[in-house]
Amino acid sequence: MHDRNRSSVVHQLRYALGHPGRVPGHLRRLARNTWLRLRNRDHVSYYRAVMRSDTARDPYAAVGSASHRRWAALGKMQFDYLLRHGLRPEHRLLEIGCGNLRAGRLLIGYLEPGNYHGIDISPDILIAAQETLARYRLRDRFPHLMPVRDLRFAALPDGAFDVVHAHSVFSHSPIHVIEECFRNVGRIMKPGGWFDFTFDRTEGEEHQVLGEDFYYRTETLIDLAARCGLRATFMEDWERLPHRQSKIRLTLPGSVVETGETAEAGKIGEVGEVGKNGEPVKAVEVGEAVEVVEPGERREEGSDRIRRPA
Repeated sequence: MHDRNRSSVVHQLRYALGHPGRVPGHLRRLARNTWLRLRNRDHVSYYRAVMRSDTARDPYAAVGSASHRRWAALGKMQFDYLLRHGLRPEHRLLEIGCGNLRAGRLLIGYLEPGNYHGIDISPDILIAAQETLARYRLRDRFPHLMPVRDLRFAALPDGAFDVVHAHSVFSHSPIHVIEECFRNVGRIMKPGGWFDFTFDRTEGEEHQVLGEDFYYRTETLIDLAARCGLRATFMEDWERLPHRQSKIRLTLPGSVVETGETAEAGKIGEVGEVGKNGEPVKAVEVGEAVEVVEPGERREEGSDRIRRPA
């Protein structure tokens, strides 16, 4: 949860004074985004251009991961959460904003062949997703990857999906894009299915930064879902995990929602890689991100630093 308006001049001045080394990068991004905004009138076209630029530099950073290990840790966290909430191999799943398959690589390997469908507005990041399929030898799982221009799901059949999943999509979406999704997602969900999404939550004034990051109050999205004929549940157990975004689950009227109260608080677990001494690599919270920690490393008390063994 974010308790400050990051678009305010006061916040930006304080941040600049506290982090002077980050100011040049912020100014470069501001200049680039302003140029892209002038060339692309609607938000989806604009953000597609942002993703093209970011993916060209680093596909992992384009989806918000500073390294491959952080990418793997965040994907594992999403995957484990879905499993604790009832995802089964026979389910058909749609991932909105699948990116380069941060969670998708695990979902593809778990679901029965052909049951994973990923969509994204960025053709460039979907090319990176194909590289992920090859790297993790997932081609024989027959995943479906499709570029889209909007969130109307026009090419997808009615009642097709048991689970719809969107991680860090609405944190980059203005409210009219979210409403478009809400008004159409119910059509493609099976009875008893669910739609999980994360968002940047604020309890203060709703705002956006650089046309990329959008902050919403929980009641705004719950009320919008109700107007679109969907039932919304704030997922309290997700709040105990080391991730700064919040999660809401949408279901069709009459569906039963599992809240996952038995999930272990704050645990991410192993990220599917092995450290230098052969022990599993773990993930812990570091500041606003998730850091991956090798065996023998520990987080310094009261700090965002990870202390490595000599």
